[in-house]
Amino acid sequence: MSEVFWMSAVELIEAYKKKKLSPVEVVRALKDRIAKINPKLNAFVTLVLDTALSEAQESGKAYQKGKPRALEGVPVAIKDNTFTRGIRTTDGSRLYENFVPDKDAVLVERLKNAGAIILGKTNLPEFGLVGITDNVLFGKTVNPWNLSRTSGGSSGGSAAAVAAGLCPIAQGNDGGGSIRIPSSLCGVFGLKPTYGRVPNYPHLPGWETLNHEGPITRTVEDAAIMLDVMAGPSPYDQYSLPEYPGKFLKDMKGDVKGIRIAYACDLGGGFPVDSQVIALTRKAAFSFKELGCQVEEISPKWINMEADFLTTILSETYAATESEFDKYKGMAYPLYLPFLEVATAFTNRDIIKVQFDRYKLVEQVSTTFEKYDLLMTPATAVAAFEAGDMGPLGPEKIDGKDGGPSSWACFTYPFNFTGQPAASVPCGFNSEGLPVGLQIVGRRLQEALVLRAAAAFEKAHPWSDKKPQLLEL
Repeated sequence: MSEVFWMSAVELIEAYKKKKLSPVEVVRALKDRIAKINPKLNAFVTLVLDTALSEAQESGKAYQKGKPRALEGVPVAIKDNTFTRGIRTTDGSRLYENFVPDKDAVLVERLKNAGAIILGKTNLPEFGLVGITDNVLFGKTVNPWNLSRTSGGSSGGSAAAVAAGLCPIAQGNDGGGSIRIPSSLCGVFGLKPTYGRVPNYPHLPGWETLNHEGPITRTVEDAAIMLDVMAGPSPYDQYSLPEYPGKFLKDMKGDVKGIRIAYACDLGGGFPVDSQVIALTRKAAFSFKELGCQVEEISPKWINMEADFLTTILSETYAATESEFDKYKGMAYPLYLPFLEVATAFTNRDIIKVQFDRYKLVEQVSTTFEKYDLLMTPATAVAAFEAGDMGPLGPEKIDGKDGGPSSWACFTYPFNFTGQPAASVPCGFNSEGLPVGLQIVGRRLQEALVLRAAAAFEKAHPWSDKKPQLLEL
């Protein structure tokens, strides 16, 4: 049954229809693999496998009746800050250690209504606040390609689970790169849709203005199916978008001839970027010429939003914990405390200035997209770095230059401010055998084009057949 671990959702559904596999067989196989592999990774922090087996039996009956739903019998992992009715949801924090929601998030309800089977909840950093996955409640999640390296974050548990063959698909969310960063570092596909494409309700406080919900998968096609299921308006989320007029699975298909692509390895902040990351992503971007695209390298001089990003996430996190801040200080992830103390000094002027800078960034980005259909960049400035205990929050050096807690994520968080769709596509491995991701960014509402470009690259340069070997030792 080893091949089951690496089958896509589409392949599983086809096997179910042809009676080559049953959902029960798949869930049992994944249950055994999780028992073997998860202790090495710490990707799942809560499992509901007995319930999953029961739901798999019901999915099997749906196939017998010839009435399967869109994701019938497909196992899925849910990030541990996403509401799941009756399943503990901790946000990686001792503040919520025993919190069990009494309702599902809208996206979870939609996945379940489509027949997806929840295996459990995946690890994240406390409050999803940083680009690594580590917390005082469950500890760190490591990278399937090198068990001494970080899986990235904040959806590090979801990306590691998919990369390790513990589940075919997973849900993540992205407030500054939290889908794209771990997808890049773990060698899987991750999509941050347009802001509001997938409703964000209900949710724990924090990330009010930047969070996007989306899929993490091993294939682009699986991500399109997940997005078709999860997307759509909700009266409970005032920022949710109207119904998409087509189907992402259909609209992602077709060639990319004539598409105008810009590649950039610096968006204007002057942050250091690993030379191998630049080489691999530049080669990947310019390979689109072979697919009939126009590709040009640019050096945009956009406003540097790093300070705005830190101001936003720290002030929102402080506001979310303010009523219990004294209690929280005694249980928090140690490296957070100096940053959260800074948040107490922010003024109204600091918060409003973020909105002025956001307006400027949107203007600059929109001007760039007047000339180009897609922008491609490295997804992260580095490949996976050491996963130390309780830190670090980022690499100390990047290409011989000083790094910082957010500088290595300089390519992702700008597009949380603009709300545009952006994906991380596996595009190769560095000299240490670690994955590198190419970020593909589209205009607002144009997820289908991002998916189509990613699918074209996947077809020309397949990645899903590449699997971590360390886990099998």
